Amino acid sequence: MNDTQKQEIFRQSTNIVVLGLSPDNTKPSYQVAHYLQTQGYCIVPVYPRGGEILGEKAYRSLYEALYSMQQNKKSCDIINVFRKSEVLKEVALEIIESSREVGCLPKCVWVQLGLRNMQAKSLLTQSGIWYEEDACIKIEHKRLMGSSC
Repeated sequence: MNDTQKQEIFRQSTNIVVLGLSPDNTKPSYQVAHYLQTQGYCIVPVYPRGGEILGEKAYRSLYEALYSMQQNKKSCDIINVFRKSEVLKEVALEIIESSREVGCLPKCVWVQLGLRNMQAKSLLTQSGIWYEEDACIKIEHKRLMGSSC
């Protein structure tokens, strides 16, 4: 995505699903999600053990999170992915399948810094989902939206 598209996504988004959010406050996923909260976004944690992270219910699966969002009439604006590059194709397929099942297709899938997968990119963009990879959403938000946090 170019800078204009990123700014548009940031301005139009309210809800960000964080796939692979760790409850460990020393982990990048936690720090990024915390930053997003301070910027006014509602985060929806997906963590296999469930529980609560950053004061929000953590869902055990992406499907469970998307289903709950759809039931509560919340849009899924961005799915921020913290998973290894080698599983991103499977993550993309899970996003497409789960989103279609619950009728909650995200506007954008954002894959964190250092992560890339051409198959995932192709699958998601062909499904009409904006895709950004190998970029930190926190760094890009600060750069483009002028946050000093």
